[in-house]
Amino acid sequence: MKKLSLLLLLMISLSGFSQEINLDLFKNMKPRNIGPGGMSGRVTAIDVVHKNPDVMYVGTASGGLWKSTSGGINWEPIFEKEATASIGAVAIQQSNPSVIWVGTGEGNPRNSLNGGYGIYKSLDAGKTWQLMGLEKTRHIHRVIVDPTNPNTVYVGAIGSPWGEHPERGVFKTTDGGKTWNK
Repeated sequence: MKKLSLLLLLMISLSGFSQEINLDLFKNMKPRNIGPGGMSGRVTAIDVVHKNPDVMYVGTASGGLWKSTSGGINWEPIFEKEATASIGAVAIQQSNPSVIWVGTGEGNPRNSLNGGYGIYKSLDAGKTWQLMGLEKTRHIHRVIVDPTNPNTVYVGAIGSPWGEHPERGVFKTTDGGKTWNK
């Protein structure tokens, strides 16, 4: 009886907090075979605009950066012409959500790790990207924008995860990415 009561309570709680989904979005969808997916499809980074949580960015291990303006219902790829499609970190400048930082190269070492090529910055919510350096870091695991001074950004980089690497460490810029110090 306790298990049944607990299950009922859990189901009521989940239905009370669930997001409403318009099922019309799925009416024309048909299942398709996409083949084996054992190593791909990993989400490696997520950030959301705090003042508008319908706007979110998701980085993937080998599929680039994706943007949703519908709270995760619809997605569009926005990082397709850069040197790599492997994303390790994404950070929105919350004081100006049009500014997005993306660290490339997934930061979770594993058997099928994808490398990156530095850090990128967008000033137009992901329409265009500029390489801002740190190309030799290979794997950026975290990007933090200082909430009091958006020109100060911290980057946590792994370098080569399987041995010593001179580009492993924390990097800081105080000029919006023009120069970096380890």
